[in-house]
Amino acid sequence: MRIPLFSSKRLGIDLGTSNCLVWSSGRGIILSEPSVVAVDEATGRIEAVGQRAAEMLGKTAVDLIIKKPLKEGVIADYVASEAMLKHFLERSFGYSRFSAPEVMISVPYGITQVERRAVLEATLSAGARTAYLIDQPLAAAVGAKLPIEAATGSMILDMGGGQVGSAVVSLGGIVAASGARAGGDKLNEEIITYVRRIHNLIIGDRMAEDIKLSIGSALKANPVKKFDVRGRDAISGLPKSITIDSNEVTEAIQPALSLIVNCLKNVLEQTPPELASDIIDRGLVLTGGTAQLRGMERYISNQIGVSAHLWEDPMHAVVYGTGVALENIDIWRKWVHSR
Repeated sequence: MRIPLFSSKRLGIDLGTSNCLVWSSGRGIILSEPSVVAVDEATGRIEAVGQRAAEMLGKTAVDLIIKKPLKEGVIADYVASEAMLKHFLERSFGYSRFSAPEVMISVPYGITQVERRAVLEATLSAGARTAYLIDQPLAAAVGAKLPIEAATGSMILDMGGGQVGSAVVSLGGIVAASGARAGGDKLNEEIITYVRRIHNLIIGDRMAEDIKLSIGSALKANPVKKFDVRGRDAISGLPKSITIDSNEVTEAIQPALSLIVNCLKNVLEQTPPELASDIIDRGLVLTGGTAQLRGMERYISNQIGVSAHLWEDPMHAVVYGTGVALENIDIWRKWVHSR
């Protein structure tokens, strides 16, 4: 679908490992595209970005490769990331050196200063006039409309494709936070590893994603669901099809789920007792695409003894939060990095 060009000078971007969302002042969410870039390997030329590049996945010529510029929530390929950001900025309002926008981008909690600087530099090189960075858990808390200005503790867990981040917020800022590289991509990796180890079948990311979405669950399900998996036999190299069930998938993703639970425990261990009591009373809020995995709320509640609630629009909490923070930058300036 073609996105109309807008004149807004402010953009909030949820720069995700799997998908990027763009919010425009006065317009809301105007763009949602996969975080992929098609590159000519021989020349290094960028051939396609976003949805167009995703449609080429698995169908490209030998010299055309599909790259994910972000890995585990941070920039892994600077040139491709800059090209992707430039594409999003131009799709949002057109190119004009006289109307460069202010851009707020969410980044995983706990990334290094070098990784933060790379995002700022790529954003400015892509055409932004000013670039701000906000930690994803804080952006998610703002987008989920938690009472972060109040003198009570609120807890958030944002679960993206490459990274999960959790924080306790109070009086307008982060009191305790932790991050883990254990998002949706990590779940897919665990499924791929399990299928090869148990069934001698080699599958790709897309098949692992289909398995996760179709029968994936954080807890063993009743009734048990089944799914036909197609791939390549690890021994013969020939095409092969097997059937796996939802309980196998639950077993496969346990190592990644354990990382998420450890992230939450790290935050709770840092939380002052007064705010911990608020969290016991109020529970924690889940946002991000991975939070929609079946049984996730109950799994987390069982593991940490605190009720968990899925936000009504988990996919968009972070990008909404970047927009709110950008619109009120004077209030949020002390919590963001800028350039």
